Amino acid sequence: MSSPVRSRFPRTSLLRTRAAVLAAGLGVSVVLGAGAAVAADVSSASSAASAVEAQAAAQAKAAKAAAAAKAKAKAAAARKAAAAEKAAAAKKAAAARKAAAKKAAAAKKARSWVHPVAKYALSAAFNQAGGMWQHKHSGQDFAVPSGTNVVAAHGGTVVKAGGNGAGDGPAYGNAIVIKHGNGTYSQYAHLSRIDVRVGQVVTTGQHIARSGNTGNSTGPHLHFEIRRTADYGSAVDPVAFLHAKGVSV
Repeated sequence: MSSPVRSRFPRTSLLRTRAAVLAAGLGVSVVLGAGAAVAADVSSASSAASAVEAQAAAQAKAAKAAAAAKAKAKAAAARKAAAAEKAAAAKKAAAARKAAAKKAAAAKKARSWVHPVAKYALSAAFNQAGGMWQHKHSGQDFAVPSGTNVVAAHGGTVVKAGGNGAGDGPAYGNAIVIKHGNGTYSQYAHLSRIDVRVGQVVTTGQHIARSGNTGNSTGPHLHFEIRRTADYGSAVDPVAFLHAKGVSV
């Protein structure tokens, strides 16, 4: 009968080997657990960073939108202010034009008398003595060619018109008398043609006749009088009168 074979390795060595294997396994487990924890921390940090970046981007976008809205509001306010300033300037200019027009109208009304003829040369003067008249000259003569346009020196109503001086005598030839306000009358004599009728209302500067050489006249001219009544004998100096009305003669 053969004898049993004994192991070359004692029992204690086998136990040590098993212990080493177990320890190695435990070490691997610990290392794997630590790696998982580190990976989790890295993922969390990455998510936090992304959230911060998103928040910063949102804030920047909001700030940009707020700045744009502020700039738009400022531009709108500037346009509104400019429009208001323009409207105020236009209103002021309109008021100035209105005031100027009113002033001009008032000045025109104050100087609403005009020359009875446009281009002329002064000849016989008021109150001039001479053999041409029974008494002194009762008006101012304006030397003009026959057919020259004669206008009303001021607005009024025709009270005399016709030959024989319109009732004042043949010396005047064809004549017209116009009644104005405040007891003033104007007379136009030696006319070649009469273009108004008694009772007709005329305005300042309106055509009434053509100059001529009728009646007691040595040449074509307009005899012009300013009277206190419609009849001969109430004349005043027509040049001084027109000067007082702002009309230079």
